[in-house]
Amino acid sequence: MSETDTSHVVCICFALFVFSVFFLITEVCALYKNLYDIIVIGGGPAGLAAACEARARGIKDILILERDTQLGGILNQCIHSGFGLHTFNEELTGPEFSGRYIDRLLASGIEYSINTTVLEITGNREVHAVSSENGYCIYKAKSIILAMGCRERSRGALGIPGTRPAGIYTAGTAQRYANIEGYMVGRRILILGSGDIGLIMARRMTLNGAKVLGCVELMPYSGGLNRNIVQCLNDFDIPLYLSHTVTEIRGKERVESVIVSKVDENLKPVPGSEIEFKCDTLLLSVGLIPENELTRQAGIEIDPRTNGAVVFENMETGMEGVFSCGNAAHVHDLVDFVAAEAIRAGRAAADFIHNGETSRQNVLNVINGNAVSYTVPQKIRPNAIDKYVDIFFRVNRVCKAGVIKVESNGISLAHYKRERFAPGEMEHITLPKALLKKAVGIITVSIEERPE
Repeated sequence: MSETDTSHVVCICFALFVFSVFFLITEVCALYKNLYDIIVIGGGPAGLAAACEARARGIKDILILERDTQLGGILNQCIHSGFGLHTFNEELTGPEFSGRYIDRLLASGIEYSINTTVLEITGNREVHAVSSENGYCIYKAKSIILAMGCRERSRGALGIPGTRPAGIYTAGTAQRYANIEGYMVGRRILILGSGDIGLIMARRMTLNGAKVLGCVELMPYSGGLNRNIVQCLNDFDIPLYLSHTVTEIRGKERVESVIVSKVDENLKPVPGSEIEFKCDTLLLSVGLIPENELTRQAGIEIDPRTNGAVVFENMETGMEGVFSCGNAAHVHDLVDFVAAEAIRAGRAAADFIHNGETSRQNVLNVINGNAVSYTVPQKIRPNAIDKYVDIFFRVNRVCKAGVIKVESNGISLAHYKRERFAPGEMEHITLPKALLKKAVGIITVSIEERPE
């Protein structure tokens, strides 16, 4: 090989070396750029409250990833009042409530990315996301907060027989059309389900000039808050058909009528009890499901009772450094409770950044007893509690005056009197740390009704 050839080889090798170093530096810089202390998935009330609390606890590098075109989540379409009484001691509309947190977010300089869909969360806390602005990105986080909210159950999940005409909407979809897009979904409307969204939409459609023929509820009790039954149905003379369900939808191009039947104690339609409602629209308010596809994909344990992640007392999931809150953890009644829970998750994520993982030894499992459908949290670490722990749960039927009993292996820890229990209203109790010292292995929460 000549001296000239050797020189060429040296130049090529040097060029490859420089290119490799440049590529390595670029990759390291890109990784550093996408490294955050906390990544919050979801920019609704839970995500906003959690991020603001973490920032207040001294965490600087926070990123919120939101798939919608703006922050605020479902509250952007909830233009009715009734929010904020617990959080801000004021009665606010949905946009006003989220606006308070968005103002805090902007003032504190927390970074956020809208129009961004998260595709995957890995075991080493990497978040894979895609957006039209940034393309495919991989973010690395020291801690992750899951605040994806929930979605509505659709007609496909109900198996209602009949044709498939236009005019069938979930209540939330109709709410978005009416309050954001400015469209009227129908003129003669029947609502299946008496959840809070359905009740609120009964009032909204009436105020918009539609005729709401009634709310049809499968169970012998309403699934919504009592105040919504009064303000949204009773005040507008809208009938509530308890122990009834839709058994057929009729119509070609558009809904023409809906058949409603009474159900027996086994929730089966009673032959001969059919009622035909002439209408052009059917709204479905038949339950909410926590959004947890990412959670399942990451291998985080899901509680089949809540369809949310199994969490500890500080809202940490089974994956170290990953927290869940709001409607992604379990469906709440009030956004104020969502915010309070998210604040707890944000505080815990900040503590995780500052102090590391909390020991998972000496764990108490919280289970549901008589008349209780689920409990959150599902696990409690007494050594990690400062003064007390909050337990939230729902009952699975309407119960009259009675007592909430908290026991551990036959040992009574506490009891709380209540005048009424209803599935549509989430219950909350507080257990002092001193009582948890008496518990061994399992804590059971149950209802004992007072004899008449």
